[in-house]
Amino acid sequence: MPTTTENPNEAQAEFWNGSIAHRFVDAREALEPRLEPFGRATMDGAGITGGEHVLDVGCGCGEPSVELARRVGDGGSVLGLDVSEVMLAAAREHAQDIANLRFEHGDAQIYPFEARSTDLVFSRFGVMFFADSVAAFANLKRALRPEGRVSFACWQGLQKNPWMAVPLSVVARHVEPPPPAAPGTPGPLAFADPDFVREILTAAGFSEITVAPVTPPMNVGATVDDALEFLTKLGPSARMLQDASDEVRAAAAKDLREALEPFATESGIELGASAWVVTGR
Repeated sequence: MPTTTENPNEAQAEFWNGSIAHRFVDAREALEPRLEPFGRATMDGAGITGGEHVLDVGCGCGEPSVELARRVGDGGSVLGLDVSEVMLAAAREHAQDIANLRFEHGDAQIYPFEARSTDLVFSRFGVMFFADSVAAFANLKRALRPEGRVSFACWQGLQKNPWMAVPLSVVARHVEPPPPAAPGTPGPLAFADPDFVREILTAAGFSEITVAPVTPPMNVGATVDDALEFLTKLGPSARMLQDASDEVRAAAAKDLREALEPFATESGIELGASAWVVTGR
């Protein structure tokens, strides 16, 4: 495997190889239906055709990579790249029989991609965590063929994502929330501002940039109990609770249960969710 001597995203690598990675692996089957509509919209926006070579950045447990491999067919290939060895192990196990798909451990900001080897750079919520986003996308641009393109999903702002905002507001009654992150700070909401995203991609050498909303509801659980399990183990509210006492966690769960009940539908507990699908060349 190619190696480098510097790791500008070391803190992110440590985080995504810690307990959160094991939670994502454990919740993989439950999480995928919630995120799949965003990945599908991103793939559809990319106009994938058979025989193409695709790079899946921040591939996690590999579910989008599997679908990408199906779309490009036997004549194409997919490389899934992630900083999390934990999630990559799950991805490899999940996709071990797919001949046109492979996974590598690496940081896309500094990974030594073969120049002009890729038709599409794809990501489903995996590109908002770079220490230097311009450098990262410039590196990805070098991997693209002259006619290549990028298509990725990133979250809109907190106010557009009640599936995050509602539990966060409840948990904040019990746990002191962290100070608001400065705009553009690496994290889930780093690319909430579409103008900021355009600036990054333009500086990295991309053109014909589009930023389109995608707003499928987020089903956080079949029941309130399911939703509590999900929201207190994954996502921003779970991060706030990770060091809380059992008493605080129980009190937060009680209030969160009450807050979620009005969102019950025949399909489950559904809250609003909004992302951007960003494309460029």
